[in-house]
Amino acid sequence: MSQMRTVSVVLSLLFSIAIQSTLISQSDILEKDTLPKINWMSFEQALEKTKVEPKKIMLDFYTEWCRWCERMDQTTLKHPAIVAYINENFYPVKFDAERDDIILYKERKYALIKAGKRAYHELAIEMMRGRMSFPSIVFLDESTEVIQCLVGFKTPGQLMQLAKYFAENHYKATPWTAYCRRFQARGVFVDE
Repeated sequence: MSQMRTVSVVLSLLFSIAIQSTLISQSDILEKDTLPKINWMSFEQALEKTKVEPKKIMLDFYTEWCRWCERMDQTTLKHPAIVAYINENFYPVKFDAERDDIILYKERKYALIKAGKRAYHELAIEMMRGRMSFPSIVFLDESTEVIQCLVGFKTPGQLMQLAKYFAENHYKATPWTAYCRRFQARGVFVDE
């Protein structure tokens, strides 16, 4: 009888632990799913939206094999301040530079072409000005003209500084170095 009771207690404990771990893992999933996210859209969607409501476009050029792209996705592009600012001020586009489709942009067709050992999308090549380094962020103005291509991993603080520089049109009148001094003097940083 005591063995039966011991087995019953052990089974009850195991069942209780299993239920608790399931609930904890479900709550972790719910928390991750409720974090704010950048409202990524296709390049075509961004072009259509900017016709109706003009807004700058931010393109995140990446490749599947790029580990720095993945790191930026998991850190910088998930930072709540970055997410909120990007969603409010840009039409954000995630663009695989090795995608195999045709895109019509400014009355020209762009497709995947062989470039050295790899194949890259012509639109990525043009917007990145042939410098195929990833990750790269390209900012377009409201008329979908390239403002600037920025190569490499960016921390939340770096990306916030750059996003504000372009979104708030500082780039039109203030040289980058002067803007950086002013930005730092105001203490406008994102916790990293």
